[in-house]
Amino acid sequence: MEKPRILIIYTGGTIGMVETPEGLQPFDFSHLMDNVPKLGELGYEIDSVQFKNPIDSSNMNPQYWGMIVKDIADNYDKYDGFVVLHGTDTMAYTASALAFMLRNLRKPVVVTGSQLPIGDVREDGTQNLVSAVQVAAAKDANGDPMIQEVVISFQDYIVRGCRSTKFTSTGFHAFKSFNYPDLGTIDLHIEYAEPYLMRHDDKLPLDPFYAMDPNILVMWLYPGITESVVKAQLATPGVKAVVLRTFGAGNAPTEQWFLDALGDAVKKGLIVYNVTQCANGGDEQKRYYTGDMLSKAGVISGYDITCEAAVAKLMYLLGSGLPADTVREYLGVSMVGELTD
Repeated sequence: MEKPRILIIYTGGTIGMVETPEGLQPFDFSHLMDNVPKLGELGYEIDSVQFKNPIDSSNMNPQYWGMIVKDIADNYDKYDGFVVLHGTDTMAYTASALAFMLRNLRKPVVVTGSQLPIGDVREDGTQNLVSAVQVAAAKDANGDPMIQEVVISFQDYIVRGCRSTKFTSTGFHAFKSFNYPDLGTIDLHIEYAEPYLMRHDDKLPLDPFYAMDPNILVMWLYPGITESVVKAQLATPGVKAVVLRTFGAGNAPTEQWFLDALGDAVKKGLIVYNVTQCANGGDEQKRYYTGDMLSKAGVISGYDITCEAAVAKLMYLLGSGLPADTVREYLGVSMVGELTD
């Protein structure tokens, strides 16, 4: 059998950082490879590319997402799978964005990182990196890639990228998929939950997308939010869509000024997407009177989508140049497994 060919794309993040007098800062990929000799024991052909200037993931943006997509697209036919090394802070956003931008993806793209730098005495990066490479190389019984989508492999679990959320800043098990089953577990063996894995009957060529439109706003509701605050956010120049972070099952105030503000914004062409503040569960916008009022104001239900996936989906749909009505229609449909429709 041919050796699996894996390309590692190093963007930065804690996994490749080093301690400096100014704190942790990104270093280059050679430092990381020198500290993970176990990669050579896998028997794979492993190559790497890296950002010219590795970044802290707090600086991640659509331009950098495009660089990752281009690295994958340029090398798509040369490798069996791809591992993206990334900081944890915005990893779920990147995994969600890549799910939309890598159209017709039929190979594994495994995103991982660490909570402590490789080289530290008690670090998690070695396991995460080695496991991610193994996940990227795995085949099913038919010889096809076991993973045919964007996933996050972190600590003991493999989760769908566009269903993931970082839920702890200190724990080694940093990511969860609250509204979709885990795709696999990593312990003595790597076990895959095959009924939940994405599968494709067709063999379409990869169709990379780069034109993400960042002109969106995330508006958190809280008890006591004022009319001036709401109207100022809805009137932000250039904003085309708002992710409205609502209470519980998609509820919001029913004060007339609030509903009028949303209704007026929708009439002017603003897209408002209802995404619950709760990590687990989703938006049942018509379950309660308060949520039903949002529907009547023209707010679109996000069902059980994560905020990270909602942001990525809006950027993708707006960047596609679709009419507003078509964008609204697609918001209620699962395009890459991002919500339960």
